[in-house]
Amino acid sequence: MTTTLALTGATGFVGKTVIRLALDKGFAVRALTRRPQPPREGVTWIDGALDRPESLAELARGSDAVMHIAGVVNAPNRAGFAAGNIEGTRAMVEAAAATGVRRFIHVSSLAAREPGLSDYGWSKAGAEEVVAASGLDWTMVRPPAIYGPEDTEMFEMFRMARRGIVLLPPGGRMSVIEVNDLARLLLALVPDRASVGAIYEADDGVEHGWTHKGFAEALGYAVDRRIATFAAPKSMLRVASRIDRAVRRSKAKLTADRVNYFSHPDWVIDPAKRPPAELWQPQVNTRAGLKATAAWYRRKGWLG
Repeated sequence: MTTTLALTGATGFVGKTVIRLALDKGFAVRALTRRPQPPREGVTWIDGALDRPESLAELARGSDAVMHIAGVVNAPNRAGFAAGNIEGTRAMVEAAAATGVRRFIHVSSLAAREPGLSDYGWSKAGAEEVVAASGLDWTMVRPPAIYGPEDTEMFEMFRMARRGIVLLPPGGRMSVIEVNDLARLLLALVPDRASVGAIYEADDGVEHGWTHKGFAEALGYAVDRRIATFAAPKSMLRVASRIDRAVRRSKAKLTADRVNYFSHPDWVIDPAKRPPAELWQPQVNTRAGLKATAAWYRRKGWLG
């Protein structure tokens, strides 16, 4: 019997990968989109958005599970994060409940562990509270930094590495995960009853994560450059964020909110929250995955 998956964030970086792997595994996909998409076998595109409840009900109707990936990673203020992450999640939870869909996979973020650091983290923690109180058969996943082909967020660091110098936040450690590994985990959760009520933190399997400098050097390896690194104090990152805002305006990547997030010294997953090994294990070696991602950027002309 075919499993039908309702998917938000379907046209984004993670969502595209989930769709590809879901179709490979024989899922039928109902996918939310704001803009017309080309026909694709196995995918039913649903015109809608998180602030259009009627479209969310249409998305969920007839599905066996909802996978909520969509969210806001950059907003001008707290209200923008609340609308996209808290209220958007609430609307999707309500649509799932109203249409009788019990299984709910929610993609959160490690930032939810530290809601006081940033508006983004506060909103992701708020979204988790909505899911936990939903009464649905939920599972949540808190990814660390995600990389892979088509990503526009981590791409900034690849571009710095290509130029030979990587600006880093103050000293600290981080975990990472390649997008295909994350997508495999999300799909493995759909039929897994043992994971109901669990919050998982998944990564590439590197114990204690990566130092910022060590990860930057891995980026240098990926782009075939010997790089220099510079750990900037928080005050300098604040200045850089103002410059980025002045130059790129609403498209700025280094926002004031992100400065607080980036400057936190510990974005390593909690090993006690790793998914059970019998359910999922990472398959992508990070150095090899970064190399493959850089090659994709080159093919597309992103790295020059």
